[in-house]
Amino acid sequence: MVVSSPTSSKIASNKTKAMGIPTIDLSMERSRLSQTVVKTCEEYGFFRVVNHNVPKEVIARLEEEGAEFFSKPSHEKRRAGPASPFGYGFTNIGPNGDMGDLEYLLLHANPLSIAQISKTIANDSTKFSTVVKEYVEVVKEVTCEILDLVVEGLGVADKSGLSRLIRDFDSDSVLRMNHYPPLKVKWKGNKNSIGFGAHSDPQMLTIMRSNDVGGLQIYTREGLWLPVPPDPTNFFVMVGDVLQVMTNGKFMSVRHRALTNTSEARMSMIYFAAPPLDWWIAPLPEMVSPPENESVYKGFTWAQYKEATYSLRLGDSRLDLFRAQIDTHLLSSSQSQFQC
Repeated sequence: MVVSSPTSSKIASNKTKAMGIPTIDLSMERSRLSQTVVKTCEEYGFFRVVNHNVPKEVIARLEEEGAEFFSKPSHEKRRAGPASPFGYGFTNIGPNGDMGDLEYLLLHANPLSIAQISKTIANDSTKFSTVVKEYVEVVKEVTCEILDLVVEGLGVADKSGLSRLIRDFDSDSVLRMNHYPPLKVKWKGNKNSIGFGAHSDPQMLTIMRSNDVGGLQIYTREGLWLPVPPDPTNFFVMVGDVLQVMTNGKFMSVRHRALTNTSEARMSMIYFAAPPLDWWIAPLPEMVSPPENESVYKGFTWAQYKEATYSLRLGDSRLDLFRAQIDTHLLSSSQSQFQC
C-alpha cells in the first residue's frame, strides 16, 4: 500500500509558521546586542526592532499627513507628480515596465529637497515638511545605531565608518510612502494581488513601518514566502545590496514583496539609507583575507549602482553585474528569477 505524503503547500505553511520573525531589542546589553545584530543579519537579513525610542507621536504625525494626501482626489495628487524619480506616482514602478497596485510618494531625505517638494504635496507645506523632516531624523538615528552595532559586531576598526555615510549631508537616502488601496475586484479564491513585486533593496539598510494592515512578505533562504504580521509601533529592518557588498557576502540582502487585499488599505513608510552618490563601495578590509577569502565584488560608486538598478527590471539580480568573477550563464538565468 502506498501512503500519500502531505502536500508541499501544507509543509511549506508549517515551516513558515515555525520560523517566526526575528526580533532585536535595542535595550539589550551592548556587546551582546552587536553580536545578535550581526548574527541576525547573516542568517535572515531581516528583523523587527523594538525599544527603539522613537516617539509614537512622530510616527503618528507622518501617518496622518500621508493619509491626508492619499485621500485627496486623483487630480490633486497628480499635481505632485509625475515621480521622476521624486514626487507622486502610481501603478508604474521604475522605468522598465514593472507595475503594482499602489500609489506612492518618493522624497529625497535631504532637508532642502523635502522643503521644496512639500510645496506641491500639501496645502500646508510648512507643516508637511516639518513632519517629514522630524520623522527622517529619528529613523536616521535608528539606522545609524544599527550600522554602528554592525561594525562593532564585525570587528571593523572604523566604528562609525558606515553610519558616517548616512549622516553625511550629501547622503542619497530617501523616504518612500506607499499606499495600497483595497482591491475593487474580489478574485475568486484569492483575496490578494501583488502590490509591489519581489525585489531586494539596493541601498545599505531599509527601515520600514506600516499601519496595522498586513501585506509584507519576506522570501526566506528555504525558498518560502514568509508573511510578516503588521506591527505599527515598531520597525522592520532589511539588509540592502550595498551592505551585502560591504560585508563581502557575509550578509545577504533580503527579497521581499507586498500584497494588497480586498478589505483594507495599507500604508507603509520606508526609509532607504544610502551613501553619497560618489562614494566608492567595496568590501570592508576586515571582510577580505586573501587568498582564502577573496573579494566577491568589484568596487563601484553608489551612482553606478543606481544606474544599474534603473536599467533592469524590479526582480532582476543587479549584484551579479558587479561580481569579481561574472558567470554569464548565471547572470542570464538570474534576470528572470523571482518574477511575480
